[in-house]
Amino acid sequence: MLKRYNLIIINFIFLFCLEVLFKLFTKNDLINPELLNIFIFSFLNSLVITLIVTLFNKLFNRILSILLNCFITLIFISQYIYFCYYKTIYSAYSFVKGGQVFEFFDSIKSVMASKYLYVICLVSPLLLFIIFNKFINYKRYRIKPKLIILILIFVSYIGAYFSLNYYNTKDLYSPQKLYYKVNNLALSVENFGVITGMRLDTQRLLFGFKEEFVANKQKVVIKKKEYNVTEINFDDLIANTTNKDVKSIHEYFKNISPTEKNDYTGMFAGKNLIYIVAESFSPMAINEKYTPTLYKLYNEGFQFTNFYTPIFYTSTSDGEYSTLLSLLPQNGVWSLTRAKNNYLPYAYGNIFKSIGYTARAYHDGTSTFYNRNLTHPNMGYIFKACGRGLYINCRIWAESDLEMVNKTTKEYVNDEHFMTYYLTISGHLRYNFYGNQMAMKNKKVVEDLNAATAIKAYVSTQVEFDRAVEALINNLKAAGRLDDTVIAISADHYPYGLTDNEIKGYADYIDDFKFDVHRNVFIVWNSQMKNKIVVNKYASSLDTLPTILNMFGMKYDSRLLMGTDIMNKDDGLIIFNDNSWITAKGRYNAKTKVFTPYKDNISDTYVDEINSTVYNKMLISRMMLKTNYYNRVLK
Repeated sequence: MLKRYNLIIINFIFLFCLEVLFKLFTKNDLINPELLNIFIFSFLNSLVITLIVTLFNKLFNRILSILLNCFITLIFISQYIYFCYYKTIYSAYSFVKGGQVFEFFDSIKSVMASKYLYVICLVSPLLLFIIFNKFINYKRYRIKPKLIILILIFVSYIGAYFSLNYYNTKDLYSPQKLYYKVNNLALSVENFGVITGMRLDTQRLLFGFKEEFVANKQKVVIKKKEYNVTEINFDDLIANTTNKDVKSIHEYFKNISPTEKNDYTGMFAGKNLIYIVAESFSPMAINEKYTPTLYKLYNEGFQFTNFYTPIFYTSTSDGEYSTLLSLLPQNGVWSLTRAKNNYLPYAYGNIFKSIGYTARAYHDGTSTFYNRNLTHPNMGYIFKACGRGLYINCRIWAESDLEMVNKTTKEYVNDEHFMTYYLTISGHLRYNFYGNQMAMKNKKVVEDLNAATAIKAYVSTQVEFDRAVEALINNLKAAGRLDDTVIAISADHYPYGLTDNEIKGYADYIDDFKFDVHRNVFIVWNSQMKNKIVVNKYASSLDTLPTILNMFGMKYDSRLLMGTDIMNKDDGLIIFNDNSWITAKGRYNAKTKVFTPYKDNISDTYVDEINSTVYNKMLISRMMLKTNYYNRVLK
């Protein structure tokens, strides 16, 4: 009898071992309530797999079982490698598209080489499965064994149901809510394991998923001052809308207070704007000796001391999405690609074009990567990149930011008013002196840097970016356009091509690594600024668009963006991809559910209130993407 059902046991041991190893390697913590859920769902998944691989004849069942477990092992290994880079989980959408999971195969091989013991451990359950495969009975199950498995599936599901409802059910990110009501892949994997987390993600991708707002206690402030707001009659919109999602968004924004205009409103009105999203830029790239131009801009312009660039699900593309649109990327899809046909009136290109500026965008990487050939023209830009009208040396890795700037400045510098966007690439991984042309090019500059080789290589790549910014300033100055041009720089994400230990060994700003690895720099500089302006407010890349729009005196509705003007007088809010957050009052780790206060006398309801705000911003952003919301409310 036991021999007949040994496949269930072996499949369970195989799955549960993989889940435990993955959790141990990514969190270093096993003894917690989540392990019970992972145990139950592993058993439930093993029953389903057993049912599938006993539907056919012996030979086919055996081959199918081995292939299925090979595929499952591949999922775990690729997720682990991805986690080593991005500190998060890739979605089913990214796996199918392939671009984000396997975009840099050499880099993946490098990580696998450095983590080979971990990879071997993840492969070992498969090897043991293959070794003991000859002892497994793959005979096609008759009605009785199938009924027994179906009964076990039902019993396991009941066990899972009671487990989900056993503890902390009122918490916004409780296992119960994550399974039934809240869409967050990273937390789902944390609570249910990789297989169940990805199953939920795939299910929601294919069939959709309806989330509900949590109670929003924020009230509209009576307007006694000037606000960054436009005239929108939400009551009329609500009354004349049949789409439930759109109606919900209307109701949400109706109850959001706009941000006030302030002393910095319009300070750059009429000037030109060059905005740069710099590949893997970080505070480690600011050095008076090695990157003097970046150092100069950082210490002469606005200096934001508590600025973060959280990495989201699709790396650079999501970094652009949050920076350029002030919307939170959607978990499970490529948000910027999804928005390629949406109306995006507040994208820099579109909003500056609306007041008579020319708008151009440049990228020294491949034009079609992440469909930028479609997404960037939709944001209002004349777009050039490698393979699309940018004639630089695109055959090397990484390409030169300096070459891109020198090739393109002449195209816009004589326009009456211009807005130019650059997405750089010189700072991209890998950080070594044999495979990265920019690191090799600038190696001599950093020879005396007292740091690990990878750090030296990283700084070398940023030397190229520094020289590009220097050339940009010189080209503007030569054309007589420097004084009436603002240069803004922020990162797409931190340099995840460096290991945690390499970053910890060099960066002097790391306290809590989970949060502070995302600590970064936002530069806003104009040659006419007489003194630097230090801003200590907590802010992130999500806040850069409304900040710039306010400084340029642009007409926009601050309620319709997920970020806020950094110069606005509030506590600030930094949102991370797993729904963790930081404000002036403290930081909250959504995975551990631990709040670390920065101040005394914080109300008992504060964490729940900010959790609700974060959840709603995530949800609203997803719904805006899905419904092409700006087209309904503004066009």
